[in-house]
Amino acid sequence: MKRIWIEETVKRTGEEVKVAGWVHTRRDHGKIIFIDLRDRSGVLQTVFTPENEAVYKVAETLRPEWVIEIEGEVSQRPKGMENPGIPTGTVELQAKTLTVLAQANTPPFPLDTDGYEVNEEMRLKYRYVDLRRSRLKKALDLRHEVILFMRNWLSKRGFTEIETPIITKSTPEGARDYVVPSRLYPGKFYALPQSPQQYKQLLMVAGFERYFQIARCFRDEDTRGDRQPEFTQLDLEMSFVESEETILGLVEELYIDIVKTLAPEKKITHIPFPRLTYKEVIEKYGTDKPDLRENKEDLNELAFLFVVDFPMFEWKENEGRWDAVHHPFTAPKIQSEDGGSGIWRLPSAQELKDAMKKNPEAVLARQYDFICNGYEIAGGSIRTHDPALLQTVFEVMGHSSEDVRRRFGHMLEAFSYGVPPHGGIAPGIDRFIMVLANEPNIRETIAFPKTGDGRDLMMDSPSELDEAQLKELHLEIKTKEK
Repeated sequence: MKRIWIEETVKRTGEEVKVAGWVHTRRDHGKIIFIDLRDRSGVLQTVFTPENEAVYKVAETLRPEWVIEIEGEVSQRPKGMENPGIPTGTVELQAKTLTVLAQANTPPFPLDTDGYEVNEEMRLKYRYVDLRRSRLKKALDLRHEVILFMRNWLSKRGFTEIETPIITKSTPEGARDYVVPSRLYPGKFYALPQSPQQYKQLLMVAGFERYFQIARCFRDEDTRGDRQPEFTQLDLEMSFVESEETILGLVEELYIDIVKTLAPEKKITHIPFPRLTYKEVIEKYGTDKPDLRENKEDLNELAFLFVVDFPMFEWKENEGRWDAVHHPFTAPKIQSEDGGSGIWRLPSAQELKDAMKKNPEAVLARQYDFICNGYEIAGGSIRTHDPALLQTVFEVMGHSSEDVRRRFGHMLEAFSYGVPPHGGIAPGIDRFIMVLANEPNIRETIAFPKTGDGRDLMMDSPSELDEAQLKELHLEIKTKEK
């Protein structure tokens, strides 16, 4: 007999079926044993009676989280004994055979609660058990549905999903890289990507025009509730973009469709999504990611917002240099002074140099952030595609010509072979699911997250390497002197 999902039993009344899963709960009512069996699709009440002596004796040994397989007949529950709280609440399974597939130790914490009351480090240490609770299953199911929706939605609009490398070159992009030592090239290192930024721009040079990827990204930075050392983003890039609005309009349409299809209980506060400048939100709200919900206690309200016209550069006092607010590939813009037109435009390399000498704060970026309920859930920009201007941006940031060639020569050379104007955006999957699922942090929306301080308690990492591995990688550990 072929196993079926528990959710299918409501359509199989009077039939013999086979189901399998975990013992969710056990209840003894007199001589009758009730087992709530759980699989990924739901929970089913199963009944064991003394008449079937051999099966009944095995049922007496069952404990929570044991893995079992049952064959029996699906029947309607007695009138008045239905459970409207679950989809299978009108039926039960009269067990005829029972097989124990695996016994289980007593779980380290209860699984019939939402889990918020359990110490988080304990939950993360036994994450494979914690993931059995329904709240986390719903969050990960929602994550799957959102990612699948994004893939199908973008594919229908001419985007091609392309994977980019995970081990790549270390380049300054705003956060510390995770580095990977090379065994074959002693003293040299790869880096894990902070984002696929350079690769997606190179795909525009290659002529793909519309790219996307559900990308894994890695940043060695301080963690917090809405940040992890590794995270997932929807990465996309488009060629021949006429204005920022081309990308913002696409993102707005995508997220409206996601909410309407997958979270219809949610109310979007403002459609179209507001577009406010960086200056406006700082002056009015004191933050560049304001929460524009009408009722901040309403968990089903979604207030989306685009923040545009960020400063291009910010002064790093401790380093004594200018740095890009977003990243160096963001296109700058300056205001024309001729005739008082005040039109914003892309500067030449020399115009950017002159503007930085005259009034650096007046140079803005063709950058935009996407905000939801006070969280930044995406960032993007129109890119600089002029090699001379891009080199000047790096020089403004304090890099020498030699350093630029060493770190980014591949990009400058690629742009010399014919690069279209292009731009993109990278919405974070984890934060958006956190908001949609009404969770307090992104760890609740990731299958195997790190702790707030970047540790994996389940795998016990980071961990030390043995001497043989260190030698093979040409590495030596220096301990701090006391």
